[in-house]
Amino acid sequence: MKTSEEKRYEALSPFELKNKLIDMAKTHQERMMLNAGRGNPNWVAITPRYGFFQLGIFALEESQRKPHRPNLGGVAMKEGIAKRFEEFLNKNSDFLGIEFLREAFAWVYAELKIAPDDFLSEIVDAILGDHYPMPDRILDSVEKIIHKYLDQEMCAGNPPAGRFDLFTTEGGTAAMDYIFSSLMENKLLHKGDKIALGTPIFTPYLEIPYLNDYEFVELEIKQDENAGWHYPDSEIEKLADPKVKAFFLVNPSNPTSVSMHQDTLDKIAELVQTRRKDLILLTDDVYGTFVNGFRSLAAAAPLNTILVYSYSKYFGATGWRLGVIAIHQDNVFDKKIAALPEKDKKQLCKRYGTVNLNPTEMKLIDRMVADSRSVALHHTAGLSTPQQVLMSLFSLYCLIDKKGEYKKLAQDIVSHRFKTLYKAVGIPHPENQYDAHYYATIDIPALAETRYNKEFADYLVNNYEPIDFVWRLADEKSIVLMDGGGFDAPNMSVRVSLANLPDSAYEDIGKGISDLLAEYHNRWESSKR
Repeated sequence: MKTSEEKRYEALSPFELKNKLIDMAKTHQERMMLNAGRGNPNWVAITPRYGFFQLGIFALEESQRKPHRPNLGGVAMKEGIAKRFEEFLNKNSDFLGIEFLREAFAWVYAELKIAPDDFLSEIVDAILGDHYPMPDRILDSVEKIIHKYLDQEMCAGNPPAGRFDLFTTEGGTAAMDYIFSSLMENKLLHKGDKIALGTPIFTPYLEIPYLNDYEFVELEIKQDENAGWHYPDSEIEKLADPKVKAFFLVNPSNPTSVSMHQDTLDKIAELVQTRRKDLILLTDDVYGTFVNGFRSLAAAAPLNTILVYSYSKYFGATGWRLGVIAIHQDNVFDKKIAALPEKDKKQLCKRYGTVNLNPTEMKLIDRMVADSRSVALHHTAGLSTPQQVLMSLFSLYCLIDKKGEYKKLAQDIVSHRFKTLYKAVGIPHPENQYDAHYYATIDIPALAETRYNKEFADYLVNNYEPIDFVWRLADEKSIVLMDGGGFDAPNMSVRVSLANLPDSAYEDIGKGISDLLAEYHNRWESSKR
């Protein structure tokens, strides 16, 4: 491929470049394509799904107790619904999902102190989806369940004092969109503001700031590749600059798949408690469940942090679009809005005055709900209620799993593939307690220097475009990987998703990487003759 042509494709997002690589890999019908680009998991959490569909059957039976017409059910009746549910469980005890529902709902009654009839009435109505979400931000019981799940998984079972308000969204990407929009609408960020990004990072965070909607100035807070992708103190210290209005990160990171060290969390917590009480923190923690003892910035610095979590990766549910935003009830955002100049307050009162008689009292998270439907369509806001039920069942599945068996299974899948990949490449796999193993980022020039020498590594960097390696992998090996440079990882690095292919495929991918590097080396040796 000509250098000029490669330069054209380097302008694309890695996710768009991936589509071109897939097309190329497919042209070689004699080889099976291995697409380890996008991180869609190839496992599915079965038990809570069985529970979901069994609960749906019960809900349909309840709806038919007072039918309007043949094949037209009615609203489920609350009185006695818990007793009828118990009878349903006993009658169907041999079916998969029934015992899970029994244990999960017993946990709800005991731990959350919700009356059985109240809970069953709400959850049955929700799974039928026969009413608009009410409250629109999140259903009452769902909020209590998900809050407990976030306490366990995002705060290592040791949450900060106080409570978080939650807003369920159509996946983590919708949450990001709503957050960026509301931060701008409520004058917490402005065009031209300087924002910090923890890099390498999921590409939309790199691309969104440049859109006309935002026009942010980016400051990179860089992980150190040579220190296992740890954030050096010198990088975190950049956040002390009062010109930096916000810090956005993915934790564990994407593509490096490594979570923040505890000392980094402590340093940021100390910073926002002392020198930068106004700093906005946005953390996307979708991969947190793949790291034992994971603690989010929301646990370390709750007053300054907006937490985004998605159920998509852990439970194999990307198609369901299940996300949640969490903001502590005592937070800097509401205080900053209350301290805005009167002119801005009046403007915001006009914006939200059609949905609240006292718009000045609206929390940021409730403003997000309104903004998610352009305010005027606020009455249609909220995640669909069946989606909220499934989020609850996923959460309950882990809350009643006292031994963490599901966590061990999910982690073992990606950890095994991680080790298989590195063994096939021919180098030791990194040992890092903070590694989620969801992705592997392999620095090709660094690999070239380790396997051969620095002169050859320099030759690669100086004579080939950064995407040349992933391009040739697709064209010559039918292996599709992401270009790490597009995530602000080192140029000519590759991101391998360890989630979406059979275990055996990662040996082929590792060998493909190793063989292609050898071919570059042979070409270099030939050029010297």
